[in-house]
Amino acid sequence: MITPRSWLPTPVLSILLLIVWLLLVRSYAFGQFVLGGTLAIVIPLLTYRFWDARPSIKKPFKLLRYGLRVLGDIVTANFEVAYLISNPWRTLKPHFIEYPLILEERFTITLLASTISLTPGTVSANLRMDGKSLLIHALNVDDEEALIEQIRERYERPLKEIYEC
Repeated sequence: MITPRSWLPTPVLSILLLIVWLLLVRSYAFGQFVLGGTLAIVIPLLTYRFWDARPSIKKPFKLLRYGLRVLGDIVTANFEVAYLISNPWRTLKPHFIEYPLILEERFTITLLASTISLTPGTVSANLRMDGKSLLIHALNVDDEEALIEQIRERYERPLKEIYEC
């Protein structure tokens, strides 16, 4: 017997592919449903071997709290960057920082780098080949160690708890 997992490895992705196909062709004819459904089944079957393993979330409520924290930080950082830019008499102190990572999994490192880049005023510029440090550019840095500690406490440790425990 064929199990659903063997012919439909990612049901949510298949549904999204079907919806996107129907939106692209702008038709809801039966033939488009058949073609879109076929593509929605075949594409994940052909590509799922190339995907990384899905991470398991150890603490889902902490993930929700992390998401809300990041959203709040994005809003706050937008106001801070707007203030810095709108005051021409203030001299900015842009700086590149070598941030040592405690995370080990590629997925969580990617989440951390994305979080840093989403927050206005900071951009993750490079991940070292050994995966031990992240190069971050910050718009205005008064204390490099304080920024490293802030990123570690606000983003990296919660990600480690949520995904890597």
